[in-house]
Amino acid sequence: MKYLSCNIGGVVIGHGHPIAVQSMCDTDTLDIERSVAQCRDLAAAGCDIIRLTTQGPRQVEALARIKDRLRSEGIATPLVADIHFNADAALAAAQVAEKVRINPGNFSKDHAVAMAKFAELLDICRSNGTAIRIGLNHGSLGERITSQYGDTPLGMVRAVMEWLQVCVDKEFYNVTVSLKASNTKVMADAYRLLRRTMEDELGLVFPLHLGVTEAGAGDTGRIKSAVGIGTLLSEGIGDTIRVSLTENPVNEVPVAQKLRDLAGIKAPEGTTDFTIDASDREDFLVKASYMIGPALLDGRIDDFTLKATVAGRELPSEEIDSFKDDLMQACRRRFTKPEYIACPGCGRTLYNIQNLLKEVMEATKEFAGVKIAVMGCIVNGPGEMADADFGYVGEGGGKVTLYKGSEPVMRGIPQEQGVERLVELIRNNI
Repeated sequence: MKYLSCNIGGVVIGHGHPIAVQSMCDTDTLDIERSVAQCRDLAAAGCDIIRLTTQGPRQVEALARIKDRLRSEGIATPLVADIHFNADAALAAAQVAEKVRINPGNFSKDHAVAMAKFAELLDICRSNGTAIRIGLNHGSLGERITSQYGDTPLGMVRAVMEWLQVCVDKEFYNVTVSLKASNTKVMADAYRLLRRTMEDELGLVFPLHLGVTEAGAGDTGRIKSAVGIGTLLSEGIGDTIRVSLTENPVNEVPVAQKLRDLAGIKAPEGTTDFTIDASDREDFLVKASYMIGPALLDGRIDDFTLKATVAGRELPSEEIDSFKDDLMQACRRRFTKPEYIACPGCGRTLYNIQNLLKEVMEATKEFAGVKIAVMGCIVNGPGEMADADFGYVGEGGGKVTLYKGSEPVMRGIPQEQGVERLVELIRNNI
């Protein structure tokens, strides 16, 4: 078996190298000053790799300026161009960024055209020493794949294996792969299956980028991320990680660092009684979710007891019970609260998604077990909210679209009325 590595501007992942922590700017890439400032903050927080939205040629040009500014300040953190749909933007960005993140299937509805564009991208990446991430999320499977395999981990794996085979055929190996999902069980199963499939069919293991996409914010976002990412890290799967929170992206870095520090540790098999000693609340959420979550997620245990000390204070039973409810829900075992699927925001986001998510969570807290998506733009919604019962998606121009399942049922809603109309939609359909 050959284990490959990926070099992103001097940060090497895979094949025994340290796990790298990533995050993504939520600024408009065209806003050079804000983007440089946020990259500066992320680098100072210890982020190893930084991604920025790069929708088209103007953003590629802005990315080049951002990179020049950072390098002039002595900040060498590699930059990743985040591309959706626009193959020409990917070709241009590969000459600027240290890495390009793509879902090649989005390049064209014609699979043969998408394959040709992808092959061309590999040639440009080779010439420029640029890495790529093939990022295929649960909600972005095309009809060609879902008609054969359904909206499943198997479908995710079969889709990405097509693109990896092109890389192998062209002997281009500077590649990282991700198969993210907001559902922690789907996410963990997809990565496990991909690892086995690479071994069996290619005899090669490409580095894996782990993440629970659209994890949300606050305690639940941290718990869900720790369950999904932690389950895989405990099994030795994963070479670089991103914790996606609908918050300031700087907040993602310490959570990911804590998970990196726990990588490889496992709770004894069959354990149902835990003691957790944590330095602060976030440390508790990450450690407890990492240690207990995998066994719950895989059904090896059905319940647990927990004692926890945070900064020298023993957590009272009501706090333990609240955490337990959140963890059970993150592990898809018991639903006692609404489930929120929210993208972290990026340069494409069309409104203040951090404030909006808080507003939605407050207005919908009565709807236990209902899955509610809050998405910044059409790139992430509706596809990436595939598991949601209801959704709120930014249209731009101060308007939003509301979804019931995958179907848009109210378009052009003024943003100031969006939350109220969402609550009405949910109440009238449950």
